Order: sequence, then C-alpha cells, then structure tokens
Amino acid sequence: MIRVLLVDDQQLVRSGFALILGVEEDIAVVGEAANGRDAVALARHLRPDVVLMDVQMPVMDGIAATREIVSTDAAKVLILTTFDRDDYVFAGLAAGASGFLLKNSDPSHLVDGVRTVAEGHALLAPEVTRRVIEQLTRSSPTRRTPDDHPTGRTAPQRDPRLEALTPRELEVLALVGRGLSNREIAAELYVGEATVKTHLSNVFAKLHIRDRVQAVVVAFETGLVTRVRESGPS
Repeated sequence: MIRVLLVDDQQLVRSGFALILGVEEDIAVVGEAANGRDAVALARHLRPDVVLMDVQMPVMDGIAATREIVSTDAAKVLILTTFDRDDYVFAGLAAGASGFLLKNSDPSHLVDGVRTVAEGHALLAPEVTRRVIEQLTRSSPTRRTPDDHPTGRTAPQRDPRLEALTPRELEVLALVGRGLSNREIAAELYVGEATVKTHLSNVFAKLHIRDRVQAVVVAFETGLVTRVRESGPS
C-alpha cells in the first residue's frame, strides 16, 4: 500500500485529490496539511511514502517544506507545478523533489505519478524536462576545450565525478541529460530496456545520486551533454 500525504492550502483541491487516489486499491491517503510547516510535522510523524506538495502556501511554502522533508528522509515529494513557473521547477530540483506534476494533469497521470515516485523513480514530465534542459543550457558554461576529443571521452579526466563510469554508462548519462526515456535510449543504443535500466542503476550508484532528475543536472554540470550534442553519441 502506497501511503500519501496531501498538502495544499485549498480544502477543495485536497478533497479532489483524495477522491481520485482513494479509489485505487494500492494507494491510501493517510493525512492532509494546509501549509508547509504542518506538512513537515505530519511527514515526520506519519512517514508516508509520497507527499503530494503544492508550492504556494501560507506559513511555509512547498519548496521549503520539501527541503526539510527530503533532508530527513521522511518521504519522497511530488511537487505540483504549472507551465509558467519555471522557477518552482528549478527550486524544487534543488530542494530534492522526486518529481513534478502539472496541476491540470489528468487524474490517471496523478495516480501514475504517485506510483512512479513511490517506486523510487523520478517523475519529470517531457514538458518540464525540456524546460530544465533549456535552463541548464543557458546557465551552464561550455566546458569544451580545444584539446577535447570529438566524442567527448575526455570528460572523465576533467571531472572526477565521471571517472568511474564506463564508456557505455557515459553515453546513457548523456542521453538521460538530453531528456530521453529508457525506451528511447534503448532504441538509440540498440540495446534492450533492461540493459538501459542496469546501466542507469550503475550510474546512480557510482555518482551517488538518487534519481533521473539529479542525473540530468550532473550531465549538464560536467559538460557531458554539451559535448555529445555537438558531436553526437559514439
């Protein structure tokens, strides 16, 4: 059973989410909070699997609450966001959120999102992924130097975080950074999805990162995505 804590300052919104999730046999709403401070307290007390978190709330906003909940491993957090507030997305990433859902998502997407995050995966909608990539592209300096190999294989020598990755794991990380799904990565590399999942698990373990969202950030911070985009994967 997936235990969910609902956090939103509007009772009507919480009731709607509770109604949608409550009909699922594998999901149980165990609590509700109207602000971030109460959410932190309830998360520590109830230890839910997933906190469905609004952003704009009184007393303490959803970003600050997410940071406190994640820092104590009280629960995974799924943030509700909208297209026109990119700042929430990036602040949520920094706070440790496991995923983002659009407030106008279909009920089925809400249910699938809760299950995805509960299973330990990151949830980043394609629209949100594109915005993250665009922002990282604008904000991250290009790290390529004249002596870089055209395939980007010099990345491990220039960034200690990538030293332990195999060439294939570097390719997988780069493709994750470009926003590709496991299925798309499998097609790009001519391997099975199970193989992609294995490579991703290795990448997460070696880089000490929690999920796909953090992998996107690392791919840009190390310059790996920029180089692959310029020369194409080998």
